[in-house]
Amino acid sequence: MNFTRWSARLPGTQRRAAARDDRGSVPAARAEYATAESPAAPAEAAAPPTPDEPAAGAPGTVLVLDDLPAREILGRLPAPVALFHGPDHRVAYVNAAYETAFGPRSCGAPAAEAMPELAELSVLPLMDQVLRSGTPRTVKSRRTLGGSSYTVTCTPVAPWETGTDGGPVPDGGAPGEGGVLVHAADVTDHAEAAERLRTSERRHREMAVTLQRSLLPQELEQPDDLRIAATYQPGGTDAAVGGDWYDVITLGAGRTALVIGDVMGRGVRAAAVMGQLRTAVRAYARLDLPPHEVLQLLDGLAAEIDATQIATCVYAVHDPNEGHLVFASAGHLPILVCDEDGTVRVAEDPTGPPLGTGGWIHTSGTIALPPGSTAVLYTDGLVERRSEDIDEGVAALGRALSGAKGSPQVVCDRLIRSLGVTAEHDDDVAVLVVQHPARKGADAELFHNASLDLLGGVEAAPRARAFATGVLTSWRFPDELRDRGVLAASELVANSLQHGTPPTRLGLRRTDRRLIIEVTDGDDHLPRRRRAEPGDESGRGIAIVAAVATSWGSRRTPGGGKAVWCEFALPR
Repeated sequence: MNFTRWSARLPGTQRRAAARDDRGSVPAARAEYATAESPAAPAEAAAPPTPDEPAAGAPGTVLVLDDLPAREILGRLPAPVALFHGPDHRVAYVNAAYETAFGPRSCGAPAAEAMPELAELSVLPLMDQVLRSGTPRTVKSRRTLGGSSYTVTCTPVAPWETGTDGGPVPDGGAPGEGGVLVHAADVTDHAEAAERLRTSERRHREMAVTLQRSLLPQELEQPDDLRIAATYQPGGTDAAVGGDWYDVITLGAGRTALVIGDVMGRGVRAAAVMGQLRTAVRAYARLDLPPHEVLQLLDGLAAEIDATQIATCVYAVHDPNEGHLVFASAGHLPILVCDEDGTVRVAEDPTGPPLGTGGWIHTSGTIALPPGSTAVLYTDGLVERRSEDIDEGVAALGRALSGAKGSPQVVCDRLIRSLGVTAEHDDDVAVLVVQHPARKGADAELFHNASLDLLGGVEAAPRARAFATGVLTSWRFPDELRDRGVLAASELVANSLQHGTPPTRLGLRRTDRRLIIEVTDGDDHLPRRRRAEPGDESGRGIAIVAAVATSWGSRRTPGGGKAVWCEFALPR
């Protein structure tokens, strides 16, 4: 075997170029000397140094190491090296470093039998490829059963001959056979450091995702009239989660608030801002304000939390008596609604700027949500792709929604798959699916509505009591629940007639879980519960309602009036 010429440059001398033979193999070893003042002659014409000439390596000389024996060079390498020949990769040579790492090896045996460590490192198939293609190959950071890691390079060796230049055939070799030179670099320390880094990153990511999920609702509220499911998927495999969030808030009187938002940016900071905004939304929702007023309050708070963070949000309210969603949007993507026949509609009302910008007056819009329809609220990670316009992503979501049938959770999963969101997706994704089921048969019998318009006068209160008694009796409620319902309706109507302005309306609604009584009038002053003194002739109506009902509340209506309601939980 011939090996590549090595040359050493000494101080004050010039480097000579190493010459390769036509086959890429290296001639046998010879040492050549030349003075700096006289260029070195070709190797064939070089004469041995005489006693009068400078000694090898003396100052002012160039020592050219030409045609050194390969065995001597490989034997001194600190890394494991082995040489194989023939199609079955018979062992031709192993250096001392190899035997130190893996134990003594005998020459002439096939590598598959004599060197099990090569199978552990997945090197044997690589040697076959190298021998066939004549191209070097490398496998990086492979672990042995002993726990050490190596990066192994396999280099083809040209067919060797019985050298006319005196180079010997390797042990067990045959003239005309090619082989493979295997070089292994011990990278155990690097591999262990990389594994520690990966473990640390995985732990940090798990902590960040845990924080993110802890800030999201652990269990979604399920209103009487809607079926809801949500999905959150963090983006990428690093530790940087995002600020996507969603929420479902029961407002009372059968009404439900639906929220989805996105704090731009990544990491724990974005998640922390998200948590503050979500908490603020729940607090503002308890005021039972219109959607645009909730966003107006949230806009000012977002600027106070962190003026550098941009956040978008949609806040929508569903009222079962109205049959639509009233919503307001701060820079967020539009709501999609799929009707029972598969037609998809997009909420096209104007969208305001993101939260925290200030100076903008938000407005509310509406989109119909009839029985049998499905609404989808989502963040940009679901539809935004670098290679296409975001409108194309929204259109693709609409097509996927049109064909998605089943429960809300099934629809969530199908939308995620249809839009190509995987575990390696580079952005967070939050999806909120809301279904308004079309009830038929026995299920429909559990849901009823009844209302009565009251024009005022002394006969209004008796009419309200008689109406409530008749309706609750027809709904076959137990006597105790019926009597408490009639008492609450009477007190709410009396309070409205005394402190409100016409028109007054009494509404009763039954669901599968509760009885809801609501009175509306034209005055926007909200009642409050107060302690009445023993001598007071009024001030006990709301206290009585709060005492007999499960819950009660009030809100201003869009027309300038108010609604006061109470609820009774139905016996199971």
